[in-house]
Amino acid sequence: MTTRIAFNDFTRYDHSADVTAIQRVLRSGWLILGNEVRQFEHEWADRCGVNHAVGVGNGLDAIEIGMRSLGIGAGDEVITTPMTAVATVLGIIRAGATPVMADIDPTTALLDPRSVLRCISTKTRAVLIVHLYGQIRSMETWQQLCSSYGLLLIEDCAQAHDATSHGQVAGTFGAFGAYSFYPTKNLGAAGDAGAIITNDLELSNRSRTLRNYGQVNRYEHPLTGLNSRLDEMQAAILRGRLPQLSTWTARRREIAEMYRDLLANPAITLMAPPASPTEHVHHLFVVLTEQRDELQLYLESRGIESLIHYPIPAHLQRSLKLLPCDPNGLTAAEAHAAKCLSLPCAPHLSDSDVATVVDAVNSFGR
Repeated sequence: MTTRIAFNDFTRYDHSADVTAIQRVLRSGWLILGNEVRQFEHEWADRCGVNHAVGVGNGLDAIEIGMRSLGIGAGDEVITTPMTAVATVLGIIRAGATPVMADIDPTTALLDPRSVLRCISTKTRAVLIVHLYGQIRSMETWQQLCSSYGLLLIEDCAQAHDATSHGQVAGTFGAFGAYSFYPTKNLGAAGDAGAIITNDLELSNRSRTLRNYGQVNRYEHPLTGLNSRLDEMQAAILRGRLPQLSTWTARRREIAEMYRDLLANPAITLMAPPASPTEHVHHLFVVLTEQRDELQLYLESRGIESLIHYPIPAHLQRSLKLLPCDPNGLTAAEAHAAKCLSLPCAPHLSDSDVATVVDAVNSFGR
């Protein structure tokens, strides 16, 4: 019987640290906004090299709360990419602003600055870049573009934990970075969790108020907030897993390097390699092929699970079809969405697992 290679397999991880963390929280008797959250915020801020981290309920809330803390809302436009999880776009909408869809660079699937320039209007307040698949690139370009037009730079770092460019961590190049710790992320909790990182004290204080009903003192609510509190249990679990992040990141990079060295099928195209190994943490390893459905079925027949991130770009979602877009269209995003396929790249994979995936991809169609 063929051994199945799962895309993510949480049963293959050591959960002893999780059990210890859960027991510690239960014994403390404090379950919401306590010491575990404060300690994780401190540890994550230190890891990212910033002054402040604010734990919130999830990555979507991190985007909304961060934007609201900056005063972004009704009448404002925020330019972003359609090639992302829909939460990126929903965060803009929930803040009260209007998302404007710009196209991507087909070699990286990241937001294309040339398309962004075509989308800038008098209503534009910010550019929200997404570090898709775990890669950060050309950050100087984004900083210069936003500075030239008086725009705020915001980073969706949901897939880029530990990615750095010239020693600077994802999420530290603009006004704030929004992180998700959904279980499948490079640093994942055992449920939903998220955080905002920033060097802006006022933004961090306002975010802390907004996440907790807009409350500053008990039963005193100067802001209209929401309930988006990173709970003690998830914070404790994240604290226990954080020391393993470097090891997990290194393994993802090893797997990606093996794929780049060994994949050789003319029906498959690889994404552009990072300029520096530190700029990519390979949350996903994505290949492009015109025969995506056939390849996915073939891999499944060989016991290999693959996934598609993301088959329907945001501007083609039925709920988002009326959003403004680049006047030249979003052809690169649409083409990418039709051809992208994510291969297993999680730290639990053995070298033998990787060799099996390589052999299957290389034998496809031959």
